[in-house]
Amino acid sequence: MDLRIFTEPQQGATYDTLLTVAKATEDLGFDAFFRSDHYLSMGSGDGLPGPTDAWITLAGLARETKRIRLGTLMTAGTFRLPGVLAIQVAQVDQMSGGRVELGLGAGWFEEEHKAYGIPFPKEKFARLEEQLAIVTGLWATEVGRTFSYDGTYYQLADSPALPKPAQPKVPVLIGGHGAKRTPALAARYADEFNIPFASIEDSERQFQRVRTAAEEAGRKGDDLVYSNALVVCVGKDDAEVARRAAAIGREVDELKANGLAGSPAEVVDKIGRYREIGSQRVYLQMLDLDDLDHLELISSQVQSQLR
Repeated sequence: MDLRIFTEPQQGATYDTLLTVAKATEDLGFDAFFRSDHYLSMGSGDGLPGPTDAWITLAGLARETKRIRLGTLMTAGTFRLPGVLAIQVAQVDQMSGGRVELGLGAGWFEEEHKAYGIPFPKEKFARLEEQLAIVTGLWATEVGRTFSYDGTYYQLADSPALPKPAQPKVPVLIGGHGAKRTPALAARYADEFNIPFASIEDSERQFQRVRTAAEEAGRKGDDLVYSNALVVCVGKDDAEVARRAAAIGREVDELKANGLAGSPAEVVDKIGRYREIGSQRVYLQMLDLDDLDHLELISSQVQSQLR
């Protein structure tokens, strides 16, 4: 079971804070550092000092880390034109020596679009389908050939389809709870399917939908990696769990029901239950980025039992 660290910088984090967490992620043996792609804080927090851009952050981390994978859960399709995104991701992949993964979603948070003057189209999912076709198509085009695309929302004519990523294929992550269109899209484009903040029962149901869709599309169900994203709150004892829950404005019982919370043994047990229904990777949503002791505890007493 791979454990990856997943951050939400829109809630309040500088680049230096993210760099510190990413370096700790690498030093403590975690597989990857991922971040969200948002420009506005959610909930009651003020979000100070303000948002950081996902791909600018990952470009910096690409030069300041050596081993960990780097990526997004999820890049908002509404934020970037697909041709530009293909260039950005390929460049960051080159800068990292081939360690980048692209999670791409339709975008959903209308308020942040209003706050920063970003168009918020009605047909987001249909646009996402075209974006995936364009990004993957540009990367797959042989050097010396051109790529064209005539879609409803995007048109590309004789693109040189450059630059190319360092990896032969950048892993693409698609995720969500949708029962029909999301599994079909994952079957067509995804290397990994991720379901965020879902119960064991809902995860199992969605994983099976994706497997079925993959088989209907002519792929094997096991061609994809299946993963969960879950908030994490671990403590050596009840008092430490309660302290960490209070620091992120959550209740312990709610975190135990909807995330990974409690003692290391409790969290290992729950991750094991996700593994039993086919989850191969867990993105641990870390909401208190100043609590590096939390990372160390997870590394030494949770991750060590899952290898």
